[in-house]
Amino acid sequence: MTAPFIKICGLKTEADIDAAVEAGADAVGFVFAPGSPRTVDAATARRLLERVPADVLTVGVFRNQSVAAISQFAEGSGVRGVQLHGEEGPEYFAALRAAGRTLLRATAEPVRRCGEYGEDLLLLDAPDPGSGKPWNWASPRFAAPSGRWLLAGGLRPDNVREALEVTGAWGVDVSSGVESERGVKSPDLIRAFIGAARGQH
Repeated sequence: MTAPFIKICGLKTEADIDAAVEAGADAVGFVFAPGSPRTVDAATARRLLERVPADVLTVGVFRNQSVAAISQFAEGSGVRGVQLHGEEGPEYFAALRAAGRTLLRATAEPVRRCGEYGEDLLLLDAPDPGSGKPWNWASPRFAAPSGRWLLAGGLRPDNVREALEVTGAWGVDVSSGVESERGVKSPDLIRAFIGAARGQH
């Protein structure tokens, strides 16, 4: 199988960024949605972005926020991607498309293909996002979408390779699965996750 696209999400510190970049992450995510232990402000994200090479996609994560608020955060932080993780419809993607950013749509609902809402990448989250509980990938009810999609939810260094092999996902997204405690990333787990996803150990 080809090397998967890997996004490490919910980063808050210089050490988080350095571990993800050095281990070979394709994308890093910053949570701008309120109410999460991983939420950062635009100024913090902008400072952290200075450590990210140009070939690594930087993504702001939003949930049920207005187009105006999303645009303000994206411009204030400098992220090149926007991930919508709430009830946003196709009109959001159309409104945000003009800025030329990479658009990611996150959902826990079955989806046939990437691009139905105008997104560039589709993120398929587990039914209970943030719980650390994965999909039952082998269940007949789990249907992989077509196109460029990332599997998320309950992934860890010890199960990510199996998840990729069973689902055929184009990539993976992880947050809580590389934390030593809620909201606190572990550089060792980040390195282990990326290595496992790429079949390096």
